[in-house]
Amino acid sequence: MNWHLKEISEVVQELNTSSEGVSSKEAKRRLEEFGPNELKAKKKRTSFMMVVDQFKDFLIITLFFAAIVAGIVGDPIDAIAILAIVILNAIIGFIQEYRAEKAIEALRLMAAPTAIVLRDGTTHSVAAAELVPGDVVVLEAGRIVPADMRLIEAVSLKVEEAALTGESIPVEKQKKALHDEKLPLGDRTNIVYSGTAISYGRGAGIVIATGMDTELGKIAHMLEEEKDVRTPLQHRLSVFSKKLALAILVIVAIIFTFGLLRGEDIVLMFLTSVSLAVAAIPEALPAVITISLAFGAGKMVKQNALIRKLPAVETLGSVTYVCSDKTGTLTLNKMTVEEIYVDGKLLKQKQFAEESADLVSKSRPETVSHLIKDRPLSTLFTAMALSNDATLGKEGQIIGDPTEVALYVHANNMGFNKEALFKDFPRVAEIPFDSERKLMTTFHKGANGRLVSFTKGAIEAIAERSRAGMTSTGIKDLDLEEINRVNEEMAADGSRIIGIAFREWNSLPLNMSTENVETGLTLLGLVGMMDPPREEAKEAVSISKTAGIKPVMITGDHPLTARAIAKRIGILDDDDDGVITGRILDEMPLHEFERQVEHIRVYSRVAPEQKLKIVKALQDKHQFVAMTGDGVNDAPALRRANIGIAMGITGTDVTKEASDMILLDDNFATIVKAVREGRRIYSNILKFIKYSLTSNAGTIWVIFLAPFLGLPLPMLPIQILWMNLLCDSLPGLALTSEPEEKGIMRRPPRPYSEGVFAHGRGRFILVFGLIIGVAALALQALARDAGMPWQTMIFTSLVLGRMAVAMAVRSEYDSLLRIGVFGNRPLVGAILITFALQLAVVYVPFLNEIFKTEPLNLSELAITLSVSAIALVAIEAEKLYLRIVKKDMV
Repeated sequence: MNWHLKEISEVVQELNTSSEGVSSKEAKRRLEEFGPNELKAKKKRTSFMMVVDQFKDFLIITLFFAAIVAGIVGDPIDAIAILAIVILNAIIGFIQEYRAEKAIEALRLMAAPTAIVLRDGTTHSVAAAELVPGDVVVLEAGRIVPADMRLIEAVSLKVEEAALTGESIPVEKQKKALHDEKLPLGDRTNIVYSGTAISYGRGAGIVIATGMDTELGKIAHMLEEEKDVRTPLQHRLSVFSKKLALAILVIVAIIFTFGLLRGEDIVLMFLTSVSLAVAAIPEALPAVITISLAFGAGKMVKQNALIRKLPAVETLGSVTYVCSDKTGTLTLNKMTVEEIYVDGKLLKQKQFAEESADLVSKSRPETVSHLIKDRPLSTLFTAMALSNDATLGKEGQIIGDPTEVALYVHANNMGFNKEALFKDFPRVAEIPFDSERKLMTTFHKGANGRLVSFTKGAIEAIAERSRAGMTSTGIKDLDLEEINRVNEEMAADGSRIIGIAFREWNSLPLNMSTENVETGLTLLGLVGMMDPPREEAKEAVSISKTAGIKPVMITGDHPLTARAIAKRIGILDDDDDGVITGRILDEMPLHEFERQVEHIRVYSRVAPEQKLKIVKALQDKHQFVAMTGDGVNDAPALRRANIGIAMGITGTDVTKEASDMILLDDNFATIVKAVREGRRIYSNILKFIKYSLTSNAGTIWVIFLAPFLGLPLPMLPIQILWMNLLCDSLPGLALTSEPEEKGIMRRPPRPYSEGVFAHGRGRFILVFGLIIGVAALALQALARDAGMPWQTMIFTSLVLGRMAVAMAVRSEYDSLLRIGVFGNRPLVGAILITFALQLAVVYVPFLNEIFKTEPLNLSELAITLSVSAIALVAIEAEKLYLRIVKKDMV
């Protein structure tokens, strides 16, 4: 029901209540009918079911099978390692899911614990949960609104609604009926909403909705309905693991069959086939991913991005759209004086200092006459300081309404300190701000006994009550056409404009009515204020565009403000004026919106369900969406987005619990840094997969081709398992420390459909795996004919060959010399440890017995090292080819 359209009498009649509220008896009956005024959560999954769900992934099931097989072939260390990895992965997944469930609980805590209600003709303090439709609730500054209410009284009432609507400044409320059916929540000024806060004034309202029927309840319902979206990495690895498992099963079956046909021992072939299957599965992949994400998360914290759900680290690297709130993220969340119209001049912020040098008196005014005599700019600054309720706190902070704080700070910066001026011009009377007349007036007495009143407020109200304007050449008739023109120009810049005027008095008037005092004014000037963009936001937006990421602003603010900020930071081009409002979005058919959604860059005055609509529409277009937010209204969209980003400073507990990442500094530029880190991490995960599967492919080619070439089995099962355990652990993990490659933020995001084997990675794995295998088989043939310990030489060459591959895959295009052999010190350390352990297997006698190896002499070791280097030479040769022939890819 559109309560904002109804007169108070209609609301009273509709709810069968009165201005005195309902009786206690009737309230009890309604409580039974409507239920308690609290948010309800649907039945949650048990912790046990959350744990079970962690083991349903295909790769996890495959790893369980690998662990069982490793145990069968007598390698308990490998089996334990695999199981530990699986369990660690499950624990992390459970923790993430458990924490996500707390979003609704945080939302419930926003409800006011008590409320002052009129019942039986008197006021009572009751639990907010006991409120019912028809109750009349008293509202006071500092209280949380306990339910949705239609106002029946509003005295200078201001409500902080940022958490619900995204409005950056407190909203002035009034009690009159409105006449626009499709007004967004932020413009329904005669209604207050559950969970918002009274920041100023007092009032009273009739409860129109409680519990899940409130706007807060509707958000809670949307939040419950939204499911977590699979991350790009989860999707790609799911497809990858299924394909890999199928390929391994086929290859192992062929090897086992051909071995039997050759007359090999069935037990030996079974163990070899099973060992090969275990070796082919990159069981270290979950550990590598988890550790990569954990290290990345640790690095991001230092850059003010706190990761709540580890998969979000990688998801950042695939983001194609960043839907960002304006206030506090792209802007400073601090109202600032941006421009001033005074003495016929429109001064921008950069001009203040130079103009003030000519126009502002270097000495403070001493009398009222001295103050206002041909000094329009200095008088304007004095008015900003004196007609101001902002105060200086004990710790130096300025306390007050954002608009008043902006005026206080600007006047002080220009040399007009409020506290100092108050000594010469103390306030002797005032008429407080009223939301209906939109004005505030203060009286100040000078040393000569004369008084001056300063009136500030909405420019329309000031202009209507002014008869003249002040200039440096005296008082002149007011040019209303000029004032309207300037007002429109400043509004087009996105400024929030107030007018300031004055009037001289011989003594304090006996009639202090607004009709008597706020008339016959002399206009001093217009002041334009704005929450300015962050200095780093423009560069961050530019980097985003270069990286193929499209920044989108979604705000509850006015379209003019949204457009101005979007143009200043580069989200909108100078010739692009397109801003979609919540009303237009509501009227637009879904098919038309989905056709346009990828081209819209600014949304203003949007409702919570519309934010969700935007995210879903982009996802339907196969886009990966990052959504930022700080208010309760953002929570459902954050939950639905591929990565939800909450504000750490201004964000509510609800948004933080629904998010994947928290910006500790509320800064858009931090998102760009996080995207860079996400891309680095995903790139390094791909490098591990490339390294692991290429190395595994080399082993498979060796075992697969040997029978066709009339050669005996090149390796024993124990050797295969050792090589797998040794090479996939330390070197694989060390690859996660690889620094980012150049140009990582000049590449487009990876498409959703792009698999692990895209961009030639599948070809790379097969071709260079074949090169490794052929080199090993050639070594087997030559060493066997020469009477050398060929099996030990093949075993060692494949282990060291893997280390060569690890060094080579660190960059797709740049040579090893260019990126530096020691550019990744953890990898160098891992290779040295691996080399030492392999030499121990070759030269320590009791290990010779376990691994069936023989010591190699210097010439045999040199030959083995030469063969292992073939992979490095081959990969570097391909990179040289790419640099020469495909320069556009480098």
